[in-house]
Amino acid sequence: MSRVGKLPITVPAKVEVTLAANEITIKGPLGTLKQATSSDVVIKKDGDKIVLEAASSSQQSNAMSGTMRALLANMVIGVEKGFEKKLMLVGVGYKAAAAGTKLNLTLGFSHPVIHAMPEGVKCETPVPTEILIKGIDKQKVGQVAAIVRSYRPPEPYKGKGVRYADEKITLKETKKK
Repeated sequence: MSRVGKLPITVPAKVEVTLAANEITIKGPLGTLKQATSSDVVIKKDGDKIVLEAASSSQQSNAMSGTMRALLANMVIGVEKGFEKKLMLVGVGYKAAAAGTKLNLTLGFSHPVIHAMPEGVKCETPVPTEILIKGIDKQKVGQVAAIVRSYRPPEPYKGKGVRYADEKITLKETKKK
């Protein structure tokens, strides 16, 4: 069985887990998340723990047990604490401004870039060169951060562009005569 799938998920007191036939619902102080369950995985609630087992000894069932365990663990963390990605804007004149559900970006193009935030994801700009993307769904938060970064990824010579706060950019040396 998957090493990850063997580990039980500890459910905090503030979080409520509901098992249905084909769906698991996790409700916490920050919101509610739902996940469709796979027939390859058996999910059991044991007190304040969620235990997953592979339904058969097949490789597919083994892989899905680890995947489902990781998804459910992220859901529990998301509804309790939430997820956050921090982006930095590096470059002269590059700035961001959060306006309601939209993020206005000035990235050196002839036009401003406006990105609409999907439902369940919020963005903040504490300073014009910093973007905080927050939400309870880890996948959505990461996807929005990746899309915003893709508008102007860091270039390899000066490092200008949108980058993750913890991202290290290796700069290339310029051509010598």
